[in-house]
Amino acid sequence: MLLLDGKIAAASVKEDLKKLTATIAASGKPAPHLAAILIGNNGASETYVASKVKSCEECGFKSTLIRFEETVDEAELLAAIQTLNNNQDIDGILVQLPLPKHIKEQKVIEAIDPSKDVDGFHPSSIGKLVQGLPTFIPATPYGILLMLEHFNIQTKGKHAVVIGRSNIVGRPMSILLSSNIAQGNCTVTICHSHTHNLKEICLQADIIVAALGKPEFVLPEMVKEGAVVIDVGITRVTDPTAAKGFRIKGDVHFSSVAPKCSAITPVPGGVGLMTIAGLLKNTMQAYQNNRG
Repeated sequence: MLLLDGKIAAASVKEDLKKLTATIAASGKPAPHLAAILIGNNGASETYVASKVKSCEECGFKSTLIRFEETVDEAELLAAIQTLNNNQDIDGILVQLPLPKHIKEQKVIEAIDPSKDVDGFHPSSIGKLVQGLPTFIPATPYGILLMLEHFNIQTKGKHAVVIGRSNIVGRPMSILLSSNIAQGNCTVTICHSHTHNLKEICLQADIIVAALGKPEFVLPEMVKEGAVVIDVGITRVTDPTAAKGFRIKGDVHFSSVAPKCSAITPVPGGVGLMTIAGLLKNTMQAYQNNRG
């Protein structure tokens, strides 16, 4: 069983970006610049954003973190995004999700300039993705592609089952896996809450991408011998015996599923780290598009 270690794959991506940034600096040009907006004090969001800022530093990128209180007015947030859109020194913009309930998520996503949409959520980015045009790939699916590439996981002609149909992971992942690209050319089945015979469908899969947000949902009786399992889930589960009072669980019951797999991602330490790698790659692409 091959452990698809996100630390190893992400370190490789970061090293390549670090070298490219050093070359840019040697030519006298400014470094790529990522701006992140964080609203409120959600613990998971704080952790994600801190990791993104740290990763920018490791690659030689410049980063700016803009914080707002949970009660921020939607109009104020949209105005801040517009200011970043107009700032030529900013290459990429991300607004950390989830947002407070009084702010319309789609409105915020659409407010970001598509040329700076390094999270890959803008309808323009998704539309180009569907048509196979150059665009920013949503960071998590992009990170998964980078992981498959790093570990030389063969996908051509395989049957991939994607559990979950979110616009952030499930849908774009299904499009990419079915696309005529190096880490694509799969026959793809998308499963969701209304899917019948989910176990039987999963048992046909050469590759399973679990992205439904239910801890330890995928059990060994759903996975055939030799399958590749990509666990996108990351849920904080209360555990009084843990030092922090909780444990991070994926969508896959790792200890029982792993022995059946030819390759599997851990949680934590898997797809989450690759999401940041995908974000950094998108930021460099935005820099090259706009200032290269």
